[in-house]
Amino acid sequence: MSSAWRTGEFMRPRAILVLTAACALAGCAAVAQQRPPGERDLRVEKDIPLPAASRKVAIPRSYALVIGIGEYRNLAGSQQLRYAVRDAQAVYSILISPEGGNFRAENVRRLIGPEATLANVKKHLEEWLPSVATADDRVLVYFAGHGFVVKGVPYLAPYDFDVKNVSATAYPMADLGRTFGSRIKAKWKVLLTDSCHSGAIAPDAEVQAINKSLLDLSSSLFSLTASRDRERSFESEDWGGGHGIFTYYVVRGMGGAADENRDGIVTADELAEYVRTNVREATGGRQNPTSDRSSFDPDMLLAYVPANVQADAPAAPKYGDLVIETNMDGVEVFVDGKSVGVVNRDKPLPLPGLVPGAHTILGVKQGYEPDGPREEMVYPGQKKTVSIRILILRRRPRAAVDAFDEGLESYLKGFAANYERAARQFERALQVDPNYSQAALYAGRAYNALFQDAKARAAFEKAIAIDPDYLEARASFAGMLLDIGDVDEAIRQLNVVMQRDPRNEMALYLQAQAYRMKGMYPESVASARGAIRLNPGNPEAHFWLAESLRLSEAYRDAIREYGEYLRLSDFNSKLAGKLNYYVLGFLIGHGKKKRAAQQDIWKDLRSLAYFGICDAQRKLSNFDQAIAYCQSALAYDPEDPYVHYALGLAYARQAQSTGSLEMLAAAGKHFRAMLDINAEMEQAGYARKNIASIEAALGRK
Repeated sequence: MSSAWRTGEFMRPRAILVLTAACALAGCAAVAQQRPPGERDLRVEKDIPLPAASRKVAIPRSYALVIGIGEYRNLAGSQQLRYAVRDAQAVYSILISPEGGNFRAENVRRLIGPEATLANVKKHLEEWLPSVATADDRVLVYFAGHGFVVKGVPYLAPYDFDVKNVSATAYPMADLGRTFGSRIKAKWKVLLTDSCHSGAIAPDAEVQAINKSLLDLSSSLFSLTASRDRERSFESEDWGGGHGIFTYYVVRGMGGAADENRDGIVTADELAEYVRTNVREATGGRQNPTSDRSSFDPDMLLAYVPANVQADAPAAPKYGDLVIETNMDGVEVFVDGKSVGVVNRDKPLPLPGLVPGAHTILGVKQGYEPDGPREEMVYPGQKKTVSIRILILRRRPRAAVDAFDEGLESYLKGFAANYERAARQFERALQVDPNYSQAALYAGRAYNALFQDAKARAAFEKAIAIDPDYLEARASFAGMLLDIGDVDEAIRQLNVVMQRDPRNEMALYLQAQAYRMKGMYPESVASARGAIRLNPGNPEAHFWLAESLRLSEAYRDAIREYGEYLRLSDFNSKLAGKLNYYVLGFLIGHGKKKRAAQQDIWKDLRSLAYFGICDAQRKLSNFDQAIAYCQSALAYDPEDPYVHYALGLAYARQAQSTGSLEMLAAAGKHFRAMLDINAEMEQAGYARKNIASIEAALGRK
C-alpha cells in the first residue's frame, strides 16, 4: 500500500500548485484545485519545540558569475558540448536557493551561450566583480565550456573562441588567476571550472607560474576543477538526465549531499572531498577533480542547507516511575525478568527511575499462578500505578513454566537471534501445556518481531482462543494487525477490549490510530481524547489526535496537539530505542515499519509530527513556518518524498507571494528530490509540471 496518507490532500482531491513563469514572478493566484485557506494569522504555539532548521548561520554578502557555453560559434558540430548550458543553469539554481548557496538572485550574473563572448567575460570578471565585492564578501565564478592548452598555455574558451586565432579570442587562465588573486577583494573566493583541460588551473609542474597567481592564501581562494591537466571532463545523459559529471556532483554536494557532519553547512573541504570521491568512482579513475588544500580555508561556507541540520538534540534522559500494588502479601515482583522486590497488600512498592518504554511486569507468589508477564508503558516524568492480582492456585506443569521463563529471558534481550530462540521456547511451553495463553501471546510477539506474520497471527489467535478475556492479547494482536494493514480486524479486536474494559488506555490510542487509517476522523478524535483523559502524558494519543484533527482541517488544534506529542516524546533517543513499537502497533505507514530498530520508529514519529505542523501551516498560508517545520521533518527522515513535495509546494507558494527567484530555486530542488526518491507517486506528474514552470521562470533555455 501507499503511504500517501501522510497528508490529507494526497487522500482527497489534490491541492496541486502548477506555476507559470508569469505567475511565479508577479505573485498572481496559483493554478490550484483547493479550498480557500483557513485563518491566515496563526501563530506558532509557545509549547511547540522550535525546529532545528530554524537556526540560521552567518552568510556573507555574496556575488557570483556563472558561465555556460555549449554551442560555439566557430567550432564544428562534433566539438560542441551537449550539457554545458544545463550545467550552468543547475549551478545558478543551487547558488540562489535558500537551501544551497544562499546568494541573492540579483547578485548572480549569467553569461549563457552567445552572451558569453570574450568581451562580456572580461567585462564581468575584470570590471563588475572587482567593483562590487568587498573584503568581507564571498565571490564565486563558475565556468562550463571548453578549455584548451595551446603550446603549454591554458585557456578558457568563450563563445566566440577561434582556434585559428587563440591569443585574440581565448581567455588566458593566467589572467583569471591574476584577477582572482589581486583585483577581486573578498573574504572567500571560489572558482569552479568544468572544462576539458580545466585541471591546468590546479597545481601542476607544467603551470607553476600560472598557479602562483591563483593561490592567494590571504584571500582564501578555493579552486575546484573538473579534471587534472591533460584529462577529459565527461558529460552524459546518465548523470541527472544530462550533465557534466563534475557539475552534477558539485550541485548535489552544494544541495546537501556533501554535508558529512549534518550541521547544515557545506564547507569547501566537504565539497572537494565529495566531488573528488564520486567523480573518480563514476569514471573509473579516468577523471580526477583537483583542488589545492593549502590555498583555502577548509571551513569556508559554500552552502547552507537547513534541512540537513541534525535532528534536534534530545533532552537529558527523563525517567518514569511505577508503583506496584497487590491483593496479597509476599508477592515478588519482576521487571524485565529481574526481581525488584516483594510487595504486600497494605504497602505498595515504588519503582522510580525506570527507562521510558515498555516493560514486562510479573507478579509471583509460591503455589499460585503468576499475574503476567504483561507489558506496561513507562512515560518520561510520569508515575503510573500497576495492580497485580494473584488469584488462581498453580496448575501448570513445571516444564512448561521453565520453557516459558527461558523464552521470556531471550525475548527481553531483543534482536532477531534472541527472538528466534524465544519463539522456540514459547512453542515448547505450548507443547507441554496447550492451554498456556501467556506462552501463545509471547510467541505471537516474537514472531511479529521476526516479520513472520502468518505465525504471529496464528499465535495471537491461539492466545485469544485459550482465554477470550485475555485483553492484553487482543490489544497486542490489534497492534500486529495494524502493522500488516488489516485495519478492520484490528478495530474488531479493539472493540472487544473496549466493551470489557472501557478504560483501557492502550486500546483507546490504538483505536485512534486505526480509525485515522480508515479515514474515520471523528471516531479517531474521540478515541484519542479518551486515551488522553485517562493519561494526559501519553504522547502517542496526542499524535493520533493531531493527525485526525489535521485531516479534518482543524489546523490550529492539530498544531497544538503535534506540539504536545513533540514535548512529551522529547527524551533521550537511546532510551526511545526501548519502546517496543512493534508490539503496540505504532506503524508509521505501510511499508515503513522498522521493528529491528525501534529507535528509527521514534525518529519517524517525530518526523511525521514536524511534517504535520508543516502541512497545517502551509494550509493556513504560513509558508515561512511551514518551510521551517518541513525542514525539521527532513532532518529526521531525508528520504521521505511526501515531505519534499510539501516543502516544494511551500517554497513555490512563498515565491508567488514574494516574487522571489531564490524560493523558486528551492522549490525546484525539492520537487526533483521527490522524483529522485519515488518517480511513481501520484503527484509525480504535478511535480514535473511545476519543475518545468520553475525552469521557465528562472530563465532556462
